[in-house]
This record gives sequence, structure tokens and C-alpha cells, in this order.
Amino acid sequence: MDKLSDVVGVDGQQFVVRRARVEDLPAVVDLLAAVAGEGRWIGAEGPVDRADRLARLRGALGEESQALYVATAAEQVIGELGLKLQLYGVAELSMLVATRWRSRGVGSALLVAGVEWAREAGAHKVGLQVWPHNVVARALYRKFGFVEEGVLRRHYRRRNGEVWDAVVMGLGLDADAVR
Repeated sequence: MDKLSDVVGVDGQQFVVRRARVEDLPAVVDLLAAVAGEGRWIGAEGPVDRADRLARLRGALGEESQALYVATAAEQVIGELGLKLQLYGVAELSMLVATRWRSRGVGSALLVAGVEWAREAGAHKVGLQVWPHNVVARALYRKFGFVEEGVLRRHYRRRNGEVWDAVVMGLGLDADAVR
């Protein structure tokens, strides 16, 4: 799914979901830094090494085994979804949405694009990890058919010294997947 797709969010506001371009990458890094700065929703924590992230994103754009989607409104990046197809056939997913655009359909639209890409790329499954306290994201993933497969107990040490669990979720894409 490389073409633009116009989407109307749950509140009637319009945004676009499309494959990311090189010129989007600084805004993607800015969004990542903003969400990481919240310290609650994604694995990355601030401060974000912007040069390193930018270099990694540039590299990902050129990789056939990776996809990066953005959601934009008024030419501003408001969401991002990344996928990396692993050698074992699982497309690992990460996603983030700008604070004021959450619960407005952006995550759903990004997931539609991402799951379609994973299918076209030959993945048999899409996998992700999410914090247990992120109940909104977990509900969104369940709405798309993801199931909670387990919990990584006390798995991620945060900069403040806390150790957080992570919920592992997966969506089977092949004919043999148990849903």
C-alpha cells in the first residue's frame, strides 16, 4: 500500500495515510521524541538521539523487508507505523500517534495499511509488544484480531530504575492461524 489514502477520523477530521518519504523523517523523529518524552506509551525514552534515529529511519526506507507509514494532517506527521519482516516470517510492528490525535481513528488507519503490507510481504504473523497499562492500544489491537500471547515479566528496565512488564500480542495472517 504505497498510494495515498484519505481517511476521515471518528471526529470528522481528515488525514492521510501513506508510505513515509525521506522528507518526512525529521518530523517522524520529532513525533517519536514527543511520545518518548511522555514516558508511558512506547519503549523509547527521552532524550532521543535524533541523529541516530534519523539514520536508522533512512536505512529502513531502503530495505525491502521494512515498511514505514505515516499519517499526516495539514502536512504534519501525526502518526507513524513501522514494520520489519523477520527471517522467521513475523512482521514486528511498532506504532505511535501524536497526543491530540489519539482515539480519532489514526491508529486504526495505520494498522490497516500495516497489516496489508505484512500480508503482501509474505508474513505469516504480525507481532508486537505493548505495556500492560496501555489499555487503549491493547483494545485497538484486539479490535484488529490480535491476541495476547503472553507477558514478559519485569522485562524492560526504565531510566528511572523501574522494571516494566510487556504484553506480547500477535495476529496470525496465514490460513492455519488460530484466531
